[in-house]
Amino acid sequence: MKLYKIIMIAFVMVMVSPVLLGQQDVQFTQYLYNTMSINPGYAGSLDRLDIVGIYRDQWVGIDGAPVTQNLGIHAPLRNDQIGLGLNLVNDEIGPANEFIADANFSYKIQLSPTLRLGLGVKAGVNLFNVDFSKGDFQNPDPVLNNNIDNRFTLNLGAGAFLYSENWYLGLSVPDFITDDFYDDVDQSVSKEELQYYLIGGYVFDLNNDFKLKPTFLLKYLDGFPLVVDVSGNVLYKERFTLGVAYRYDDAISGLAGFQVLESLFIGYSYDYTLTDLSNYNDGTHEVILRFMLPSRNKTINSPRFF
Repeated sequence: MKLYKIIMIAFVMVMVSPVLLGQQDVQFTQYLYNTMSINPGYAGSLDRLDIVGIYRDQWVGIDGAPVTQNLGIHAPLRNDQIGLGLNLVNDEIGPANEFIADANFSYKIQLSPTLRLGLGVKAGVNLFNVDFSKGDFQNPDPVLNNNIDNRFTLNLGAGAFLYSENWYLGLSVPDFITDDFYDDVDQSVSKEELQYYLIGGYVFDLNNDFKLKPTFLLKYLDGFPLVVDVSGNVLYKERFTLGVAYRYDDAISGLAGFQVLESLFIGYSYDYTLTDLSNYNDGTHEVILRFMLPSRNKTINSPRFF
């Protein structure tokens, strides 16, 4: 379709520019269930094994639009003082594919009977591929004659996650290592930049049946506008969740979730694009499956809302 060619042309123009500075990390509407992917200090903050899988299909109807899968697994060790986790991401857009595997480690400091600070680090690898045969170009630049196969880079990040029974605040840099992609081609150099994340939320007990959770996520990249995500979710009888989210100047979203069993949660979100791109796509779908082992703490009889 014509828009596919537009996306591919835009992709090529970015690839052959002298330096690429942009929003490089993947994004999720249901980030509130996927905190460890951006902040390793969250690893092991629950009192149980937590497994989260997310599938995101962005801008449905546009060939070559982003499709992302994420799998996160984490659990506490040694009286909950240490947390370990593994996060896997597979991200595809146009001719490019990126696979990320990160190991997460956190250490918990008890600041008060109800307040803890998780200090975390993450380390991992990126595999990046570009197949320029996946596209229809007119008068292709010679730089596009060579595909990029299994470009290997390292990740190293850190984060702090402060939390109590009903609120949390986290600051993180998912990757301190800045890499130059395509540096073997003089005409095209793509450089990664540091990104900073600030996340927070509060859980209000409205009554015995309802809880309200407003959240925010701020993403900062030097030289680019601040990305702001805000959301509000209502939990009913520890089982049903409904919410709305807004990404500034980008999208508005509806979220829904159902605690099928004590150990199984299913969630869905739909993004409506607010930019001119809405004329060419049918929105963004995101599905989440979350599995949690029963709590080891017998005094806790309901899942935590973050």
